[in-house]
Amino acid sequence: MTENFDRAPGAGRNRLKPNSPGLGEQDSGRLAEAGEGDAKASFFNQREPLRQPRTSPPLVESNNLSGAGDARRPVKSSHAAQSSSSTPALKAQAASALAINSSLSVNAPEFYPKNYTPCQETTYEDGSDGYYTETSLAELVQEFLNHLNASPASFELEIEQMTATLNAWVTTEETLRELVELIYTQSTSIPNFAYTGARLCNYLSQHLTISPPSGNFRKLLLQRCQTEYEQRDQAVKGDEATQKSFHSYVLFLGELYLNLEIKSRKGLPSRAEILLSALKDLTDALFSNPVDGNLICAVKLLKLTGSVLEDAWKESGKSHMDELVQRIENIVLDASCSRDVKQMLLRLVELRSSNWGRVRGASASSEATPDNDPNYFMNEPTFYTADGTPFTAADPEYSEKYQEILDRENYFPDYYEENGNEEYYDVEDEMDPEIEEAFEKFCLESEKKRK
Repeated sequence: MTENFDRAPGAGRNRLKPNSPGLGEQDSGRLAEAGEGDAKASFFNQREPLRQPRTSPPLVESNNLSGAGDARRPVKSSHAAQSSSSTPALKAQAASALAINSSLSVNAPEFYPKNYTPCQETTYEDGSDGYYTETSLAELVQEFLNHLNASPASFELEIEQMTATLNAWVTTEETLRELVELIYTQSTSIPNFAYTGARLCNYLSQHLTISPPSGNFRKLLLQRCQTEYEQRDQAVKGDEATQKSFHSYVLFLGELYLNLEIKSRKGLPSRAEILLSALKDLTDALFSNPVDGNLICAVKLLKLTGSVLEDAWKESGKSHMDELVQRIENIVLDASCSRDVKQMLLRLVELRSSNWGRVRGASASSEATPDNDPNYFMNEPTFYTADGTPFTAADPEYSEKYQEILDRENYFPDYYEENGNEEYYDVEDEMDPEIEEAFEKFCLESEKKRK
């Protein structure tokens, strides 16, 4: 039993007897003729590999079994050579076969992920796709108003260019009314913009070229203010939001009275008389309902326009300011307003008693000069000397003191080399004797503590 046992790995895996079903009768006869020994030597030495290669070349089909190894040996035939030379054609045929048998279709619906929401195209009323749309008048004006609100100092520099642009845009009555509404809304909705808005209204009323039959810019603006003016009695008794909106309108109207110029027959500019009477009625309406909000608005309005209103009323022989002061004193005594508001009213009365902070004997504004009007420099900025002494342009030594400030600011001038680079110099700081003595004392005490 051990003689025919082969211990080599895989040995005897394909051992078949001559009469095994794996061999035909003809092959068995041939093996018998060749001799039993030769058959064992040629057949049992044949060992199949454990695994056939995936891309093995084709085997030669032959019945010649002179050796089992010869029957399994790959042979390159002419057909195989032709096949290798026509590989692209075979690939094309295989691709066309896949396309014919494929279940994909060009008419299949689009695939979307599970949680994907398709983007819907926005449609506009004018039929545009939203790209490269022209700027509207509202966007143009709002951008300019926002710029003025952020930097009011640029008003003088950019108002001419903006007016030229508006003259090109505002060519119909409809666009003119839209412009008036935009400026009015901005001026009454943002408290700090009332002054700039009034200046803008004054400039546009003089430089806008359009003048439709319904009226020019100034007339349409006054008509818009007239609408709010007629609702004053209801507004002062309304809710908090209504009162707040009405107060912004009152303050804007005060700025408009101070800044809106109307050319008179004499050629000199004057203020709008219609706004003068409107401010009197608005003040009476605020005092008719003496709550804190209305009283605070009245105080702000009179601080802003009190001196101008009183001068105008005195010129026409009216004593409206005396009546308003008497009414304020009655409110302080009888009204149930807060203590802080009463203090504001009393300070307003004191301000009026001092001629609104003006020096008496001042000349008219048209004749004022630094020599005859002590109020000429009233709105000038205040400067301070090195020792903290304040001075203004009215000070006789203004020029010398102001030059001293300029010299002090330029004490360390910038030095530049020829190539433009800054050149720094080391400056030795000189200590005050007292500071130097104290510093030395501090150093000695610190050294003693260390020891």
